[in-house]
Amino acid sequence: MITIALSKGRIFEETLPLLKAAGIEVLEDPDTSRKLILTTNQPDVRVLVVRATDVPTYVQYGGADMGITGKDTLLEHGSQGLYQPLDLHIAQCRISVAVRSDFDYKTAVKKGSRLTVATKYVAIAREFFASKGVHVDLIKLYGSMELAPLVGMADAIVDLVSTGNTLKANHLVEVEHIMDITSRLVVNQAALKLKQAQIRPIIDAFESAVGASQ
Repeated sequence: MITIALSKGRIFEETLPLLKAAGIEVLEDPDTSRKLILTTNQPDVRVLVVRATDVPTYVQYGGADMGITGKDTLLEHGSQGLYQPLDLHIAQCRISVAVRSDFDYKTAVKKGSRLTVATKYVAIAREFFASKGVHVDLIKLYGSMELAPLVGMADAIVDLVSTGNTLKANHLVEVEHIMDITSRLVVNQAALKLKQAQIRPIIDAFESAVGASQ
């Protein structure tokens, strides 16, 4: 049995064509099914529906043989014990610094002001600001990051940005681009050795599909 860990939403949707290229079709919709283990048209392949931040953990500890997760999650939560054979170039977005449209970020940074930054990407934010020599106090939030500057809790946020529409709707502007983010295929190293005959064709099919779409 091959178990693939996926998260609901954009990554799940954009993974479906890659799975199809490998001859795998998920038979249930995670948005309408309450099941957390979904069957596929292949009797020896199943899909686990887990939180995006938990995908690397399930793969690392053998709960899943392989999974798909964002580069942001791998950087923030670590990728120990994981084989990362492919950048799938799906679920593309970026991590950026954003502030209220009336906040003078450039001057604050230039003057060496100590900034308060709200984010769920604490490790990424800490490393980014340290590399710039900017002193920050980090507040960890798990969602609705845009609220923090609006209620005076933070000067800035570090968050994933896709279209930028949510920022605009909340009168925030991007002031720094930290990095581009795509989703990666991760594989349990022990599973790769023990189940190579089943896993390798899936990796090869994904690679061909990604190459064809570039």
